[in-house]
Amino acid sequence: MDFMPEIKPGQSLELLKELHILTRDGRMNQDSRRKLKQVYHLYQFIEPLLKEIQQDHPDIQLVDHGAGKSYLGFLLYDLFFKTLNNASHIYGIESRDELVTKSQVLAEKLNFPGMSFLNLSVAASIESEQLPSKIDVVTALHACNTATDDAIHFALKKQAKFIVLVPCCQAEVAAVLNKNKGKALAKNALTELWRHPLHTREFGSLVTNVLRCLQLEAHGYQVSVTELVGWEHSMKNELIIANFKNLPRKRPAQRLHDVLDMLGLDEMRPRFFTSEHENQ
Repeated sequence: MDFMPEIKPGQSLELLKELHILTRDGRMNQDSRRKLKQVYHLYQFIEPLLKEIQQDHPDIQLVDHGAGKSYLGFLLYDLFFKTLNNASHIYGIESRDELVTKSQVLAEKLNFPGMSFLNLSVAASIESEQLPSKIDVVTALHACNTATDDAIHFALKKQAKFIVLVPCCQAEVAAVLNKNKGKALAKNALTELWRHPLHTREFGSLVTNVLRCLQLEAHGYQVSVTELVGWEHSMKNELIIANFKNLPRKRPAQRLHDVLDMLGLDEMRPRFFTSEHENQ
């Protein structure tokens, strides 16, 4: 069939049908090709991280936050985890019970025993005893509201080696910028960067991710930021990958403080300085 060259060897066609990448008769339309291309593009960033962990220990523990329909988790399991035959495990964290139930049913149907789905908010998962004390990889793709920041706090507590984020819903910093705009305008010409409402939103989104990167660096991570090619239809196509290298923390922590001070975001400080690791 004409779709076969686009499918990686050994992939579950049943899974691709369940995810509506393939039609029930095994065909693929243009939209499906685009979706599959996006998945493969993201996978090419994640696969080397999984292989690096394997060099240290064979069993990989991965948590996917704000999993939704667990699109990412299922494809990671299908492409990488299902042939490992060890204690490697993927946990999908999702607060909507009906999606958790559907994912559990699908994992059983596909015979993917190394997958679990927990009906928890990202914040609640930080203290949950249903998850291991140490996690190797934490992913959060378009986790809504404050879930991206909660995923970072989760990763720090679980001493994750790698953190993979596609941030979403970053209105909180913009709201604080907007609230303090009046008194800031008179003091600093740079406030012109966010004087207009549209710029406030865009600048707030940018600043949020800059603060997240500094936060991770202040915990010893090496951070890279890139763009997910092929996700142009989405405004949220920024990919942040953090790799724990135990790097010096003092300078990025100071920079984080300075940026918060400079932009009048003092009240956001608890968001970015909440982990027990920050003083290491």
